[in-house]
Amino acid sequence: MSVYVIANVKFTKEELYRRYQSRFADVFKHFNGKLLVADEQPTVLDGNFAHNKVVVMEFPDEAEAERFLTSPAYQEISIDRIAGAETLSVMVKGLSKPG
Repeated sequence: MSVYVIANVKFTKEELYRRYQSRFADVFKHFNGKLLVADEQPTVLDGNFAHNKVVVMEFPDEAEAERFLTSPAYQEISIDRIAGAETLSVMVKGLSKPG
């Protein structure tokens, strides 16, 4: 079952976040994921959105998402993400396909 990693990002030291961002694709391409959304101008429909960016990634299953998130390569670049932004992220399961 597909899983999705959804992150709401608030820049605190944008130059560090941008360094993370510049290295992300080279790491991500080694995993079976899809980057579905990376929007720095989301339209707020309801509530108070105090972030700068929304990111949505799709993985074929939870194991592959965990393999990416815990990989040494991602952990290395995440140092800049952690130092450069406050991030609220969740992993959610996709709906089962009927039939």
